[in-house]
Amino acid sequence: MDWWLQARQNTPTLMRKGLASIALLMPWMIWKQRNKCIFEGAQPLVQVLVSKIKEEAKEWARAGAHGLRVILPPTWDEDCIKTPPFQCNEMQ
Repeated sequence: MDWWLQARQNTPTLMRKGLASIALLMPWMIWKQRNKCIFEGAQPLVQVLVSKIKEEAKEWARAGAHGLRVILPPTWDEDCIKTPPFQCNEMQ
């Protein structure tokens, strides 16, 4: 748990919510992919997992996960990143 507290403390304030969202999203998507492999016979392809993580992150950001809007690369989705981090007062 110390690693998490240190990572959070060393992360700029505007990016902390994004870090927390990614810390939840990544294992959740890995778990879902694992279940597809075990229960549906899907092939464990890294490219598919990464693509699904990107899509889900964009959906979370569109749904209101403001922290993700700050940390997602603009190349992932032009509509997803609407507010530059330095103007996002609600993040502080």
